[in-house]
Amino acid sequence: MTIPSELIKISDTVWELPVTYKPGMRVPARIFATEKLLREMDDGVFEQVANVAFLPGIVKYAYCMPDGHWGYGFPIGGVAAMDPQTGVISPGGIGFDINCGMRLVVTNLTYDEVKPRLHQLVDAMFNRIPSGVGSAGFIRLSPEDFKKVLVEGSRWCLKNGYAWNEDLERTEEEGAFPGADPSKISKRAIERGLNQVGTLGSGNHYCEIQVVKPENIFDEKLAHAFGLTIPNQVVIMFHCGSRGFGHQVATDYLELFLGVMEKKYNIKVNDRELACAPFHSPEGQDYFAAMKCAVNMAFANRQVILHRLREVFSGFFQKSAEALGIRMVYDVAHNTAKLEKHIVDGKSRELLVHRKGSTRALGPGMADLPLCYRETGQPVIIGGSMETGSYLLAGLKTGAGAFYTTAHGSGRTMSRHKAKKMYRGESLQKGMEARGIYVKSTSWGGLAEEAGAAYKNIDDVVAATEQAGLSKRVVRLVPIGNIKG
Repeated sequence: MTIPSELIKISDTVWELPVTYKPGMRVPARIFATEKLLREMDDGVFEQVANVAFLPGIVKYAYCMPDGHWGYGFPIGGVAAMDPQTGVISPGGIGFDINCGMRLVVTNLTYDEVKPRLHQLVDAMFNRIPSGVGSAGFIRLSPEDFKKVLVEGSRWCLKNGYAWNEDLERTEEEGAFPGADPSKISKRAIERGLNQVGTLGSGNHYCEIQVVKPENIFDEKLAHAFGLTIPNQVVIMFHCGSRGFGHQVATDYLELFLGVMEKKYNIKVNDRELACAPFHSPEGQDYFAAMKCAVNMAFANRQVILHRLREVFSGFFQKSAEALGIRMVYDVAHNTAKLEKHIVDGKSRELLVHRKGSTRALGPGMADLPLCYRETGQPVIIGGSMETGSYLLAGLKTGAGAFYTTAHGSGRTMSRHKAKKMYRGESLQKGMEARGIYVKSTSWGGLAEEAGAAYKNIDDVVAATEQAGLSKRVVRLVPIGNIKG
């Protein structure tokens, strides 16, 4: 990897490509990383974040988070805020897996209670939560019922007995972006999504049992506020999104935007993967409404998975989910575009914030937080590899410098193809089991793609995130059981 000679060091964790790096950049591009993480980024990151800086209406900077790596259009870890009046909306700045996101759930179980029966518990989860390519959920919906899910998101789950009231309170936007319009969705997208509510999917999607060891607590007061109150407490984290439905929505509108971008709106981009349309154009508004449908489908998907988990744990331990304390900490998205108010150069402005493989991280006192987290700041969930660990963090007021955005994971350093060539799923499973982590997957190849060595060091990513003032470490979570697609 070659670091561009034009890159300017702003601080130990902030680096800048000036507008002179590529003639035509409207704003500088900023990368949050330590020098070590910077050197682990592929060349594509620098080119992609600079290309984002060309987009009409972009405000302040094009950003890349510490877990940044090459993606479609934007780098994964990319952030860009647009002026809605003059700016564009770009599916490449949101991703194909719209509202891919993280959910963290606590229990009142301890490691000692779970360890003796860990294999059976993970097997039960694997049997009850459909995983893998093409998996279908237990909920059978008509097209009309599915359209209600697209509008209502987690509220549909609450109405139909798959959620508790507090689940919605602890979900970003209470589990539904307003303004979703199913009439903007293709028939093909509906067909693909119809049976996918309550399914994990494949790739880097997982559901993991984790332990909060006392030595891994960085802020005891915040840990307690987030529900982590027992030594060696067992928690559950899962990562998934809008499945094939969101992929089809993105595909449909990328095709549409490529047809109108230059011919109708005279917008030229450096990379066709950054296909876009003016936000207030008919095409831009149609995509925004369709994207919200996929966002809401993903919230409902994760909510139904939580319902399934409650059933599994309740049946396994012969106690109600309430008695087991299976309560949400938070659910946060990391592939969306949202209209938000931010202070820019001393003035409040409404901006369209694209976050692609990056997570919202509101600081203490912000109005969009649920009351229970108004003083602490937003819980931030950053997933690591299945072999290492994950983190719970909290948003900070200093996050304003990046539109209250932080990293979303550890970030790949190795392609899936290369990982499959280097590692064998069977060997990985045996090695992990020897280290106390029991993993169950639908395919050995899929497991090999997710080898820990294919990812950046999660501790390095999170330390850089904290050092840059984007979010603050609360606890490190250690994996003991995992199901994957």
